[in-house]
Amino acid sequence: MLDAELLALLVCPETHQDVTLATPDEIAGLNEAIRGGRVRTAAGKAVSEPVEAALVRIDRAIAYPIRDGIPVMLVPEGLVISGVNLNGAAKA
Repeated sequence: MLDAELLALLVCPETHQDVTLATPDEIAGLNEAIRGGRVRTAAGKAVSEPVEAALVRIDRAIAYPIRDGIPVMLVPEGLVISGVNLNGAAKA
């Protein structure tokens, strides 16, 4: 999907932490949380559309969606995932 060299250069635009490409299982968990209404953007907007791929910040608090093969690295568009287990269930 993303070129390895490009991925190595990308960092969170807010904190400058490294990001990693979400695994298929993480995408499935994220999309389940989206369907369950448990995901909002950093700007507070409810997320209703599933993601095809995402870059996850190292601290696992934010995921940046990849749309049509292009990472959306905008702080307000980041998906708040700090309360979401990317394996599919909400954290206790």
